[in-house]
Amino acid sequence: MSNSIHNNIVCFGEILWDILPTEALPGGAPMNVAYHLHQLGEKPALLTRIGIDERGRELLNILQGKQIDTSHVQLDYDRPTGIVHATANAQGEMKYEIVSPAAWDYIVADEASVDLVKQAQYFIFGSLITREKSSREALLSLLEAAQTKVLDINLRPPHYSRLIVEELLTKADIVKMNIAELELITGWFAEYNSTEERMELLQERFNVPILIVTMGEEGAVINYKGKWYRHHGYKVVVADTIGSGDSFLAAFLSRIIAGELPDAALNFASGLGALVASRKGAWPDYHVEEIYHLIKSGSSGIQVNS
Repeated sequence: MSNSIHNNIVCFGEILWDILPTEALPGGAPMNVAYHLHQLGEKPALLTRIGIDERGRELLNILQGKQIDTSHVQLDYDRPTGIVHATANAQGEMKYEIVSPAAWDYIVADEASVDLVKQAQYFIFGSLITREKSSREALLSLLEAAQTKVLDINLRPPHYSRLIVEELLTKADIVKMNIAELELITGWFAEYNSTEERMELLQERFNVPILIVTMGEEGAVINYKGKWYRHHGYKVVVADTIGSGDSFLAAFLSRIIAGELPDAALNFASGLGALVASRKGAWPDYHVEEIYHLIKSGSSGIQVNS
């Protein structure tokens, strides 16, 4: 179904419920990124698939209540809306059991979807969506139509393969991953002593202009077209880490779209990532002013190196 909204960003991939020990929360990286982009004033479209069931209807109600464009959410009459069983370890890091089958494994790249992607400035996708053939083929088709392609690496064993990850890296203009994923992927090729060496390897091997690596409480590092930017992070009391990386990516892109320099975008992204980590769930309510308040009250910790 088409609408009159001009979507400058398309978030493609999984939509699901995170089933926690005490509650269920809406989730999936593309959905999380879309939520935060909308909070920051962008107009993302969510291209995904849900089942004809109570969980699917509730997700639609939540998205529509947040005024997120749902006109490209596909309906599946044969498979259920996705769920993930999420549990936290003693350090607050989340572990996930991603249930199959799920409707989001069967996204279709129809004519409306291709047109949507062609018209958008950014196309955001992840690696998890490639676990089943149907959505993997849809993704590869849509990548041919996309303008700026943003890959959010999300390695969840056993739902990825080296072959697919390498193929996705070759197609991306911007890549975001965490430090564990960087170490795993670069370990396929050789041993390296530093994060910078690992990042340079990926950028040279796969021709990636912009690479973002998040490092949890140690902050983040970015190589932006050959220039290095580092942020040591903002210190907060962590409630959980669900969606923190997704909010970081959304915040970084929103500032780049606004024309800000990479160091300012990194600072803003670090602020939102910390704010989200300090609250429960991937979709905490907040106002942009809260991000700036957190940034103002903390040490920026930014380093810029040529």
